[in-house]
Amino acid sequence: MNRLLCGLAANPALPPELVDRLIALAAAGPEPSAPSDPAGLPADCLADLLVRHLSERSDLRPAQVAALAALDEDTPALLARDGHLGAADVDPAVWPLAALALLDEGRGLPEWARRFAADPDPSLRRQLASCPGLPADVEDALAADADPEVAAELAWWTTSAPVAARLARHPHAEVRQAVAGNEAVPPAALAALLTGHGLPPALSCLVCDSREIPFTHDPHCQDVDCALPPGAACDGAHGSTVQVTWARALSNPAAPPEAVAGFAEDSSVWLRLAVAEHPGLPAEVYARLAGDPVPGIRACVARNPGTGPEVSRRLAADPDVEVRRAVAHHPRTPFDVLGRLTPTTRLGPHPLPPVCAATPEELAAGAASADARVRMLVAHRHDLPPELRDRLAADPDASVAKAVAPHPGLAPERLRAMVALHGQQVIARVAANPDAPGDLLAELARHEPPARRALREIASHPNATAEALLPCLADGRARVRAAAHPALPAGIVVGLLDDPDPEVVEAAAGNPSLPPAVMAQRVP
Repeated sequence: MNRLLCGLAANPALPPELVDRLIALAAAGPEPSAPSDPAGLPADCLADLLVRHLSERSDLRPAQVAALAALDEDTPALLARDGHLGAADVDPAVWPLAALALLDEGRGLPEWARRFAADPDPSLRRQLASCPGLPADVEDALAADADPEVAAELAWWTTSAPVAARLARHPHAEVRQAVAGNEAVPPAALAALLTGHGLPPALSCLVCDSREIPFTHDPHCQDVDCALPPGAACDGAHGSTVQVTWARALSNPAAPPEAVAGFAEDSSVWLRLAVAEHPGLPAEVYARLAGDPVPGIRACVARNPGTGPEVSRRLAADPDVEVRRAVAHHPRTPFDVLGRLTPTTRLGPHPLPPVCAATPEELAAGAASADARVRMLVAHRHDLPPELRDRLAADPDASVAKAVAPHPGLAPERLRAMVALHGQQVIARVAANPDAPGDLLAELARHEPPARRALREIASHPNATAEALLPCLADGRARVRAAAHPALPAGIVVGLLDDPDPEVVEAAAGNPSLPPAVMAQRVP
């Protein structure tokens, strides 16, 4: 097995007879002493990659699907998820993982769910428990499963409020911990998990199931077979599991605000963080948490969708940069607050939610700001009115022009003008513009000195021509992308099949412009 064969397996132009030959190679498997790939991938990983690429092909014939499905027990599940196998093709007794994959995709049969719910293999029951749309009797059976990990998996995924409420009272603390984060749990059940009122105590947890208590797990445990999380502890009250249960319930949007608010001043930073994540609390609770001494909690409040503009304005002056950055990414932060943040906070290259929510008047005012950093924030929004977009494209500040350069709809002459004005500072972003024509991309690829980031954009640009792609081969990272580009001349692609970089080889082998005769020569 090698990267060339993996690339060919993904090549959409690979002839059917070569697909057959690759399937035969996959069936033979790697030699026991086969060397690793030059990039470090073991031979068995390459074999798995070959099978995955073959399974993902959209042009597989029925006989090819059958041949792949016969390789091992895992491949039928890949084929099922990729749409090559349906319910009529799968016997759950022969291909249980494929049947479970179809159930997970919503394409399985109800009788399969009942079969797996009674299967003696708990790993199959756990996989079943995560599948959506299970019949009510199957969910009832899984909720009562003797293996708490099966019930816990159902607790994560069920959308049935009665089942979720039942699992919140489960005697095993691990199941309660899982269900605490499920938004299908009725508010009263979540309140009970937080307060303990009306809830019988849990009888066991994963710690006391496997250790003599009292026990605290060493955070630096060296036992490779130990499955307990670091710091797990139980003295009979299942302490660490209960703490996680509280944290998940506190951040669950379905939890009653009054039950959550009671933890806003808890001594545990972890639990206050969870409170700060809850989106439905009274404004005074967020205001109180906005003054918490822990910056991470204040940042959590700043990100919380339930936080109002008043708190956002207050946190915009926070001494911690991550708190201020979180304010800038909050959708309800007033647009004018961004102007207060730009002098002290780097806000990233993507459109901020307040900019995306800004009114036309606010956008126009921002584009006319004397502060280039504010104009840059507006320029990152790529659905601006054409006249505003074009004005920003002509901005004398390179950071503004760089932000607007990838904006769809910019005319080639405007893109060239930006490069003429700002040069190297904007070339990569101009190259990323989806409307950049091939001749402009070729000009950018020949720019001196070379703009390496621009070469990487050009190498994967759908409008790139052969003239634009050839200079990209000089850059290590762009070379991989260019090797896969269908506009690269076939002769160049063939030469790249012997490149010393295995990633380049795989990319070239997957290039649909590779001549079929060459493909045939390279498949044993």
